[in-house]
Amino acid sequence: MSRIALLPEEVASQVAAGEVIERPASVVKELVENSLDARARKIEIMIRRGGSSMIRVVDDGTGMDRDDALLCLERHATSKIRTGLDLAAISTLGFRGEALPSIASVSRFRLTTREHGALAGTEVAVNGGKIEYVRDGGDAPGTQIEVRSLFYNLPARRKFLRTGNTESSHVEHQLHLQAIGHPEAAFVLINDDRVIHQLPPAANLLERIRDLRGSAFAAELLEVPDEEIGGIRLRGFIGKPGVSRSSRAQQLVFINGRAVENSTINFALREGYHTALMKGQYPVSFLFLDMDPAAVDVNVHPAKREVRFRDPGEVRDLLVERIRHAIEGGRAQWSATFRGREGASEKAPGLEGEGLPQRTERTEGTHATASLVSFGSLERDTTPPLIPIPEQVALRQDWAPPPEAASQPSGQPAPSPRPDAEFRILGVLGRLYILMENGNGLVLVDQHAAHERILFEELRRRMEAQGVPAQRLLMPVTMQLAPRESDWVAQNLDTLQKMGIGIEAFGPATWKIDALPQFLKGNDPAPLFREIIDELRQTSAATSRMRLGEDVIATTVCHHAVKAHDVLRAPEMVRLIQDLLRCELPYCCPHGRPTMIQLSYGELERKFGRKA
Repeated sequence: MSRIALLPEEVASQVAAGEVIERPASVVKELVENSLDARARKIEIMIRRGGSSMIRVVDDGTGMDRDDALLCLERHATSKIRTGLDLAAISTLGFRGEALPSIASVSRFRLTTREHGALAGTEVAVNGGKIEYVRDGGDAPGTQIEVRSLFYNLPARRKFLRTGNTESSHVEHQLHLQAIGHPEAAFVLINDDRVIHQLPPAANLLERIRDLRGSAFAAELLEVPDEEIGGIRLRGFIGKPGVSRSSRAQQLVFINGRAVENSTINFALREGYHTALMKGQYPVSFLFLDMDPAAVDVNVHPAKREVRFRDPGEVRDLLVERIRHAIEGGRAQWSATFRGREGASEKAPGLEGEGLPQRTERTEGTHATASLVSFGSLERDTTPPLIPIPEQVALRQDWAPPPEAASQPSGQPAPSPRPDAEFRILGVLGRLYILMENGNGLVLVDQHAAHERILFEELRRRMEAQGVPAQRLLMPVTMQLAPRESDWVAQNLDTLQKMGIGIEAFGPATWKIDALPQFLKGNDPAPLFREIIDELRQTSAATSRMRLGEDVIATTVCHHAVKAHDVLRAPEMVRLIQDLLRCELPYCCPHGRPTMIQLSYGELERKFGRKA
């Protein structure tokens, strides 16, 4: 007796449904994608009990005639591909032709559709994969699909559904993805007869983000300029340095309008934010990549969540470069908040020769002064400053309040500060936070984090200019790598040698290592080198040669930077701010903590009840 048998059509449909339909949110995803492919401009989603009881998706798209309405319920029937060559250049969201028959096989399904200009539409009812009736319908042009009792004929799958609230949250997440991916369309979400979202068409992406996440969240984003490089168009928004999450939930990337997951993109985002994120944190992003459909394979996952690039290195390097460019562009705007109209980073008059407190070492009663990068030890003043009311120190000595402020009658509210006013140092809070006033309100500077960033960038620049010091091994080590690792090493041999690693080929897939950077410590170079390969394979082609030593540099400057409770004089505080504003990434310390925070006058007025 034969052991292999063809599955009944009903069972085969349920197997296909298991690949495509995981939960009610999967149904919503497939139906909304079909609506968008049908050029719908308004999509209404209604669910009950998280979607397990009922899902209804109504759109105003092109609709279908009777023949297409029946044919779309057949497996592998689709209007979006015709030949095998079409699979190599997919430009639509839905294309497999499995969604509708799979959904209909595990639910009580009803499809109503009508073409624009047609006198009558078509209504088709399906119960567990079997058509119950086909008749004329009179609904508005477009398509309406209703899915009831999901998984009613698959109790094993139905029992794995979560509570109504949990399933509703997954449906809402899908709505957010589709609404952000297609801001030109209007979306409505109704849960148990309660309107959750009613999103009109948005003029642009930022407006849609503001509608979904609020104005405060949108204000924390940096725009990635819309630009096409090498046939890839990149646009969108990323979070400012310091704006991060503990998971990738807010890390949204769209390829040709499709929300996707891809390890190359995840690595590129981390690389683009290098030293601007704390460990364990993930950036916030709303990025759109438009590229040749033939350069990306969207047919590698049953639910179409993951994609594969033809040239992942090109995509990664582009993302890293554009993210860094966006952060640098945001840096100019960020610095202007503290810089003032004429540039606060210029040396203030009368401060020549004044700098940060020199770290000094006591040697038999003498003081040996060290530079900021030599890292001596700080001569700490343990006596707290006796300044009950801090002296207001202007960053520029020619700063003066506006004349109208000086002549303001007593008892009258002070006018709003000039937006272009220079900031001035008000004092120090807790011998750690420098308090400053600028045109927007109150600024707090963490003196330790600020000095860490200054020292980190200075030391890294010097080590890059002078080369990476290498230590030759007493006994060279040979190691055999896996084929892919060996191929990567061969292609990046010059980069590894510039990073202080003495390495050369020693046979097929075998390499000899005779030197390592001095700052890398370890008794066994082989596992250390494997870790280096794993880390560098995730970086971009423009990675700094000091990448391997940055953790060591960050740890070093943390020990030698100005500490909390170190007392800084007014000129030293001014110099600290000036040097910080000259940094490449002044937003945060090398560990990702913010260096400055701004409390606007609006926030202060709300705290004091002056503004609702």
